[in-house]
Amino acid sequence: MRRFSRSAVAVAAGAGALALTVAGLAPATAITGGTADGSGHPNVVMLLFYAKDAPGDPVAYRYRCSGSLVSEHVVLTAGHCTDGVVGKTLVFFQSEIALKSPSLLPYAEGDSGPEGSAGGFVGTEVDGKGRTYSVGVSQNAPGFQLTYKDATHLDVGAVVLQSAGAATPVALAPTGAIDRIPQSSLNSTLFTEVGYGTEVRRPDSGPRKPTPESYPLIRRVATANGQKAGPRILYTNGNPNNAQAGKGDGGTCFGDSGGPVFLPNGTQVAVTSFGYTSNCRYVDAMQQIGEHTSELQSRE
Repeated sequence: MRRFSRSAVAVAAGAGALALTVAGLAPATAITGGTADGSGHPNVVMLLFYAKDAPGDPVAYRYRCSGSLVSEHVVLTAGHCTDGVVGKTLVFFQSEIALKSPSLLPYAEGDSGPEGSAGGFVGTEVDGKGRTYSVGVSQNAPGFQLTYKDATHLDVGAVVLQSAGAATPVALAPTGAIDRIPQSSLNSTLFTEVGYGTEVRRPDSGPRKPTPESYPLIRRVATANGQKAGPRILYTNGNPNNAQAGKGDGGTCFGDSGGPVFLPNGTQVAVTSFGYTSNCRYVDAMQQIGEHTSELQSRE
């Protein structure tokens, strides 16, 4: 079965989204289902990265992921988001980025210049709409690797901010928190998933099949019940059609990569890593973070 990252690539009309699927105005529903988050999770952020197609090339594209502030200067996200980035990373704390195109998010500087030009984001901290961003440096967790296997998958990264984040950090669950939930209770446990991913809905025109839409670009929240848990990966049910069955109201999609997954008690236990379908309506795979949190939080 194909894996899709939950990041959004090549920001459409000025904003990119990244979620591994192992990014027209319409009512904002949420991630896939769910609801607009508003001010519900002010410590969940949108991250804007810049990257190259190959080493030595000029900066070619930008993309977005989600993340959470875990200490005064550290944002936790997925490793596939921070891997291979160029220049600085933009960190956006506002809940609403753009309701429609264009987003006017900053393009890479030096992207058309000769090899060796600055590239990436190196300019001011204000974009084309006057929005102010935080700026940071992206890093991967030691041992980062994408294997999509329970025992070896390690999809964790961090962005170290140049100045303190504009929110109170999230509370992190202790290592082994998922292991303490019996399988018999996992299927009835609702996890809260937050991110800036694409909204799956019927387009305003053309074919009416629900598909990931780039706008509105806002922070969204959904709940999903657990499916199973391995040593490193938590699997949740990302199908919003299960809402009537009391098993949550949605899941993650492109651009939600790195966004936090919370236990019912409000502590963060994982980050969004990858999914299995391109329409974001199946099982979602979440990277458990317990064994990495102390080391990442210390990167002040």
